[in-house]
Amino acid sequence: MAGRDITHISPDSHCCTLHWSEYLITFESGTRYQVFDTVGLEEQTREYLSAITNAYGLINTLKERGGINLLLFCIRGGRVTATMQRNYRLFFEFFCEAKVPLVLVVTNLERETNMEDWYTRNMGHLEKHDIRSVGHACITAANLLDGRHRDKYEESRKILCSVVQARCHASMEGWTEGQGWLASSGSKLVDFVAGRPKKTDIIGILTKRCGMTKKVAQQVAQQINRGENQS
Repeated sequence: MAGRDITHISPDSHCCTLHWSEYLITFESGTRYQVFDTVGLEEQTREYLSAITNAYGLINTLKERGGINLLLFCIRGGRVTATMQRNYRLFFEFFCEAKVPLVLVVTNLERETNMEDWYTRNMGHLEKHDIRSVGHACITAANLLDGRHRDKYEESRKILCSVVQARCHASMEGWTEGQGWLASSGSKLVDFVAGRPKKTDIIGILTKRCGMTKKVAQQVAQQINRGENQS
């Protein structure tokens, strides 16, 4: 989206974005966007727990700033995996309470003759697994390719910027709600980790909807509590 390299990337399976980062990006149209890049979660490991804590820290930061316009959920082109479903539910349903407009960004599609074909083939699978979005962008983020693959990279920038502009300029009424989704999700987690009686079973949500084991769900709550105490 920035049109230049502004962040570290990694070609291997090791997660290189454990801590969230903030960037001010100006599109070719002159419109400026505050973009927050956060964790890519692959496995439920010690690193995974740390990444969850940092994602929660981002949620608190956005709460203080009054809300968020759009969630870009980035996945690699391929089949709809269990990991993809877990991460979707964790960020969209649990952290954002399904109240933030979400755009699905599908990457690694440079080998597709027509990148949009991926969505056409997989739309039914996404619906079957209840992965909902207000829009999508089928792209390649590989910027070191040449020939027709390079052309697809330039095309991808235009596709993604167009989707972001269209969705961020839509009405925001109902997404921030004053003490709305960000504030309420934060208070739910604080209530839980502090041991207060509550109606919503957070452990149940993390295990049943986000696919975590009970042990991992408890560890996530402990990590969040530790982050609250340090803040």
